[in-house]
Amino acid sequence: MQKVTIHTDGGCQGNPGPGGWGAVLACGSHRKQLSGGVPATTNNRMELQAAIEALAVLNTPCEIEFFTDSNYLKDGVTQWISGWKRNGWKTKAKAPVKNEDLWRRLDTLLAPHKVTWRWLKGHAGHSGNEHCDQLATVAIEAIRRQHSPEALKRLLVGFKESQDPNGAAAP
Repeated sequence: MQKVTIHTDGGCQGNPGPGGWGAVLACGSHRKQLSGGVPATTNNRMELQAAIEALAVLNTPCEIEFFTDSNYLKDGVTQWISGWKRNGWKTKAKAPVKNEDLWRRLDTLLAPHKVTWRWLKGHAGHSGNEHCDQLATVAIEAIRRQHSPEALKRLLVGFKESQDPNGAAAP
């Protein structure tokens, strides 16, 4: 198996609000950076999206060292997801899992790989994390240039309406 190091970060300006994500993959001397954004989303959705996008570019099973500053992402994958799947994508409290669509996609993408998860403190000078944060910020800035403030407000209202009180996507 090829050894790959992945760093990711996601965030929002306002939560919810315009969001961005960044990912940097390294395999030997090869480097790949990815980024993107969404006009109305949450920081947790962007953390998940960064991981999804990074894993989606891998076309063979890999041994991955995965760095994230998101406890939500790390704990979700390492502690919670197996129980959610056992419970039909419900939490222990029988509530729908927030961001189920992204968790399902992430679970599928993780399946062929051997992943070691590493949490690191965000905004603490870790170069991989700082670079991903910059990529996410640039993506948010691009969204703000593409949409007027009024359009962003409308998109945010639509996003909030699509969420139920527990934060899961409405049926």
